[in-house]
Amino acid sequence: MTEPARLTTAQEYWLAVAAAVVTANAYYIHPIIGDVARHFGVSASQIGWVPALNQLALALGILLLLPLGDRYSNRTLTILFTIGQCAGLIVMTLAEGYGLFTAGSTLLGFFTIAPYLLPAYASKRVAPERLGQVTALLTAGIIFGILVARVGAGVVAEHYGWRTVYWFASGLMIAITLALPTIMEKGVRDKDPSRLPYLGLIASLLVLLRERREIVLSGAIQGLGFAQFIALWLALALHLTGPEMGYGTDVVGYLAGFAAVSVFSTPYWGRLADRIGPRKARVGFAVVQAAGIALLIPFGYNLWLLMIPLLLGNIVGPAIDVTSRMTFLSLEPELRTRLTTIYIVMMFIGGGIGSIAGTALFEAFGWTGAALAILASCVTLTVIAIVGYRIYGHRDGKG
Repeated sequence: MTEPARLTTAQEYWLAVAAAVVTANAYYIHPIIGDVARHFGVSASQIGWVPALNQLALALGILLLLPLGDRYSNRTLTILFTIGQCAGLIVMTLAEGYGLFTAGSTLLGFFTIAPYLLPAYASKRVAPERLGQVTALLTAGIIFGILVARVGAGVVAEHYGWRTVYWFASGLMIAITLALPTIMEKGVRDKDPSRLPYLGLIASLLVLLRERREIVLSGAIQGLGFAQFIALWLALALHLTGPEMGYGTDVVGYLAGFAAVSVFSTPYWGRLADRIGPRKARVGFAVVQAAGIALLIPFGYNLWLLMIPLLLGNIVGPAIDVTSRMTFLSLEPELRTRLTTIYIVMMFIGGGIGSIAGTALFEAFGWTGAALAILASCVTLTVIAIVGYRIYGHRDGKG
C-alpha cells in the first residue's frame, strides 16, 4: 500500500499553528468571565455553567467522535470538526442573551476534537526517528494557544471589550479552517479489516475500564488536577476583578502568563520521571502542588504574593499530567488510543465539575472558601497518587 507523503517543515509548523488556534477557544473565557457575567446580568454561579458545559460537551465529543479517527480520514474529520467549532464561536460572538451564549460555548466544546486528531495525522507522515520531535512541536503549539488565549483575552477585553475577543477568535478559526485543506494533504487511508466497528470501539472502553484499573486511577488524578486548574482560574478572575480587589481583566491575563514557565520546566520533569519512574515522580509533584495551593489562603489578597503559588502550580501541574500519561502510554500500542480516550474524558469531566465548583464556591464563600476547597482537592489528589504508587510502583521503569 502506498505510504502517505512526508510532511514538509512548513506543514509541520502550520499544523502546530492549527493546534494552537483550535485549542485556544476553550480558554478565552478564563480571564474575562467576570465581564461576561456582568454583561449578561448573571451571578458567578450561573456564569460557571458556560465553561462547565463546554468541558462536559468536550468530554462527550471525545467519547463519541474521537474513535471515528480509527475509521475515517483524520484530515476529513479535522476539517468537519473545525467547521463545528466555527459555528459555536459565531453563536457566542453574536449572542445577545446568556442562554444562547451558553449554547454556543457548549457546541464549541463538543466539536473541539482537532487537537487530538492532529497528532495522529502527523504521526503517519513523519519518519519514526522524528516522531518525538514533531509531537513535541504540536504539544508546544497547544501550550502556546492556551497561553496566548488566557493572556490575550484579558488584555483585549480590558481595552476593547470582551466581545472583541470572540470576534478575533471567530476570525482565526475561520481562517485556519479554510487553510486546513491545503495544510493537510490527502493520503491513502489504511483499511484494516481487523479493526473493531465504531460501536465495538465504544463498547471496548468499558472492557478496558474493568481490565486496566490503573487508567481509572490516572484519569481520576488528572480529572482532579484539571478541576483544580479550572476552578482556581475562574475564582481568581472573579476575585481580582471584583469590587474587593478592583483589578482589570488585563491583570488576570498577565498572571496567566506564568504558564509560560511550563514550556521550559515540563521537559525537565519528564526526564526526571524517566529516571525515577512516573508514579514516584507524580507523588513528589502532587506534594509540591498541595504546598503551593496552601499559600493561596494567606497570600490571596496581595497581588505580588499571589504570584508564588501560581508559579508553583504552573511548574508542577503539567508534570502531573505527563507522569499520569506515562503510566499507560507504555502499554500495548493497539490500546493506547482508547486508553487516552478514557483519560481525556475523565479529565474534561473534572474540568466541568471544576467550572461549576469554582464559581459557585466563590459566590457562596468568597476567595478563602474557594481556596480551601481547591486545597482539599489537592490533598485528595496527593493521597490517590500515593495509593497509586503503593499499588503500581513496581511498574516504574519497567514500561
